[in-house]
Amino acid sequence: MSKILVELNDVWKIYQMGEVKVPALRGVNVKINKGEFVAIIGQSGSGKSTMMNMVGCLDVPTKGKAYLMSQDITKLSESDLASLRGNSIGFIFQQYNLIPNMTAYANVLLPLEFQEMDDTLAYKRVNEVLAMVGLTRYAHHLPTQLSGGQQQRVSIARCLVTNPEIILADEPTGALDSVTGKELMHLLHKLWKDEGKTILMVTHDLNLAKYAHKHIELKDGKIISIKENKEILIVKEEKNEKSI
Repeated sequence: MSKILVELNDVWKIYQMGEVKVPALRGVNVKINKGEFVAIIGQSGSGKSTMMNMVGCLDVPTKGKAYLMSQDITKLSESDLASLRGNSIGFIFQQYNLIPNMTAYANVLLPLEFQEMDDTLAYKRVNEVLAMVGLTRYAHHLPTQLSGGQQQRVSIARCLVTNPEIILADEPTGALDSVTGKELMHLLHKLWKDEGKTILMVTHDLNLAKYAHKHIELKDGKIISIKENKEILIVKEEKNEKSI
């Protein structure tokens, strides 16, 4: 039986804009199982990012229940939410959010410092994930010395360093050219197939959604369809290592 990692039960999110109440999510019901690669699709304003924030414990429902790893996030304190988020979820953003005066290595190490991991174990883990994303020789470069694709790989390594159960990717190729974007999607696909990661990706690009095996489509804050992708797109691996 599949393990349910994320569950939203009749979730509403309503924002107060002056005297007007604006519903961003309207009665959303969804379950995400361990090992799924899910694309959350829809036009701008459909509620994609709000749903991602709910799954990522960055926000809580106005009404309804949201569960992460079987825990009801509506009943957790801010510190408990932060702890659950830090131990269970890795984030990849459209903007890389790297600290500009820190090397790639130091950026990736940062989450482990927050967790106060033993130095020897932390350094070993950072080296492992930098190798995983093909950036070992760029470990001591600053973000300004790296290409956009390399910076995004650093952000992926930072996401992976805590070995999260779930990876949330918000428009991960939005700042990349099409070729680099395809290489990045190949990396995400490998993390799903080879590392067994559960991936939720927000995108408005239906071509990117083809890499996921399940599509959840939102419109006006409601889920209008949940369907399996019968033709998963896979990028063939290059024989020669490329550094994006």
